[in-house]
Amino acid sequence: MGILKSMQKIHIPKPIVLVGMMGAGKSSLGSRLADRLGLDFVDADTEIEAAAGMSIAEIFETHGEAAFRDGERRVIARLLNAEPRVLALGGGAFGDASTRADVLNRAISIWLDVPIDELVERVKRKPGKRPLLANTNVHEKITSLMHARAPHYGEADIRADISHKSHDGAINRLVELLHAHLHQNPSTA
Repeated sequence: MGILKSMQKIHIPKPIVLVGMMGAGKSSLGSRLADRLGLDFVDADTEIEAAAGMSIAEIFETHGEAAFRDGERRVIARLLNAEPRVLALGGGAFGDASTRADVLNRAISIWLDVPIDELVERVKRKPGKRPLLANTNVHEKITSLMHARAPHYGEADIRADISHKSHDGAINRLVELLHAHLHQNPSTA
């Protein structure tokens, strides 16, 4: 409990950005982490939908993935200009070299690492919400995406294995890892 109490006294100098696969819990854990740290929470996908005036599924269907990624890049760059906050990125955002460099230079990035089988179970609970999974074998698609994205996620400042943890357990783990990172990297703080 000492780390958890002392965390509230640590100065968070820049945004905390959560990256990882769909279903890793970036949005649900991000809002809880923000509450724990006394910061605002922003979901990049929600901001992209607001900027476009349509859902992500509609953006993909109407304009394609390339147009979505272009808009995503611009929205994330804008969101990184704000005060320290917790920001959840969409699963593919960190795969974009420009976005990844921007996040690595201007934020503290945390990879929410969850095993493929657990991700598959999680995303199956919300069918229809994930355009990349439409009309496909979910396990094969998640596996393919993870293999393509894991090297990019591996560049994050912090890797957090949060598999099989409750929300509270995952938040406690994230706070511990963030605390350790800030103390090991004083230039970050």
